[in-house]
Amino acid sequence: MHEPYDILSLAYKQPILLDQMQLLQEKERMIPGSVQYVFSRYRRQAQWSLEDLGMMVYHYRKEEPRENFLELRFCVAGNVYCQQKDTECNSCRLNESKTCSERTESVDLLSFRFSPTHLLQFLKPLKPENPLSEEILNFSHRSSFTKILSLCGRTRLVLEALLNHSFSGSLENIYVNAQAQILLLYSLECMLGDKEVDGFRCKFLSNEEDREKITRAREILLDRIGDPLTIKELSRKVAINECYLKMGFKEMFGTTIFDFYQSQRMEHARYLLYEKGLSVTEVSVMLGYSSISHFSTAFKKHTGLKPCELLLH
Repeated sequence: MHEPYDILSLAYKQPILLDQMQLLQEKERMIPGSVQYVFSRYRRQAQWSLEDLGMMVYHYRKEEPRENFLELRFCVAGNVYCQQKDTECNSCRLNESKTCSERTESVDLLSFRFSPTHLLQFLKPLKPENPLSEEILNFSHRSSFTKILSLCGRTRLVLEALLNHSFSGSLENIYVNAQAQILLLYSLECMLGDKEVDGFRCKFLSNEEDREKITRAREILLDRIGDPLTIKELSRKVAINECYLKMGFKEMFGTTIFDFYQSQRMEHARYLLYEKGLSVTEVSVMLGYSSISHFSTAFKKHTGLKPCELLLH
């Protein structure tokens, strides 16, 4: 089964756990005979540096055609909203938003899923001008893929309109459906313009089996958070050469294997120290460090604090 990348982790260039984020607003709706729409808004942490990002997910299963779908995902960061959901507070209405305590910066995630039945209405019976788009719309392209999309000005305007519209009920369904189709149009144009279906600089990643090996390598790293592996050992476990493993990992997850692993170890260390109340010595041993000083140095480099300082907070 094709497993698309987490768009939020790609935008942040390192993994982010949703259960560690504060959800401000969420909406999920299935428009009858049309698009499935999911919108989630999270509070943006001050230290986060995210880039706006789009993604097209083409999920194809030859044996189970009913499970085929095309999905658009978007991550939009930096918007500022009033936390009072139904109506803006008095400060915002008086144009004093810069000093308003109810204003918060957000990270907005949007997803639009199109079924094969819905997409068939757009197919042209005559000879197509763009064979690749036809392959995608009628699900004759024979392998799943995930395509990363840069957000052009037109796409940003549509996303901004979707995030700020005032429609409700049936009118909202009509509006979201129309805007989703425009996003599909722009996304297909963007994909066709790149002339690379899979959107990878590393050509071997166009092979789904190789992408699965890279994903499996990431899973092994997380499973072995206290038992470090060398690149050579990891490459043998997933049956891919070291060079491909390093290049593919960097392109798929936006970080090196070492930086990813160190980041995960330090986040786990933070959890063990702060949430579980373990000692610095216990955590150092659990994470496979040869000495407490090595662990303390790595922890301070990642968090800005010594482990003992975290325990005092």
